[in-house]
Amino acid sequence: MQTVQAVYHASSEEKKSTFIAFLCPIEAFEALHVRLKNEHPKAAHIVWAKRVFNEYRQIVENNSDDGEPKGTSGPPILSVMRGFEIVNAGILIVRYFGGIKLGTGGLVRAYGNAAKEAIGASTLVTFEFQTAVEFFTPFALLARFEHYCSTQTLLFQRTFDTQGAYWKMTLSEAQKEAFVSFAGVFEAEGFKLL
Repeated sequence: MQTVQAVYHASSEEKKSTFIAFLCPIEAFEALHVRLKNEHPKAAHIVWAKRVFNEYRQIVENNSDDGEPKGTSGPPILSVMRGFEIVNAGILIVRYFGGIKLGTGGLVRAYGNAAKEAIGASTLVTFEFQTAVEFFTPFALLARFEHYCSTQTLLFQRTFDTQGAYWKMTLSEAQKEAFVSFAGVFEAEGFKLL
């Protein structure tokens, strides 16, 4: 499975209609949708599809035809996303009507091709499940954990109290396994998983 970490876009034209397709991480989807509505008030349609893992690690799919004939825009985008095995991402396509009706088959092809164009313009990365890790370290261990996070290029959030630091990180399963192995040696010195 694959996903994206940034917003990508591509434009295409079909019988004078312009299609501007955007592929984005799911975290950016809602804000991008609002932005596109504001930036393209004269667009005929802004259709979309998204595929997301829920808390039970099941893929949840959703799409909208936004006024296009039923099944001619959202489902073809979703089909392309399935074909490329894209998850935790969404595709939004802005359509400016060019005056020539495309018909249902033409719409299906045009929206599918626009989705493929956006995917072609993107940099896909392998999808990995992420796990939240929270732990405590006394002040004496701060430098060691900072060094570990730096060498492993791990991002973290941290708060302090009088005893030490409370850390929060989001890690892939492989990163978590390596971290727990590293950190386990420091339990006698006050390291605690929360």
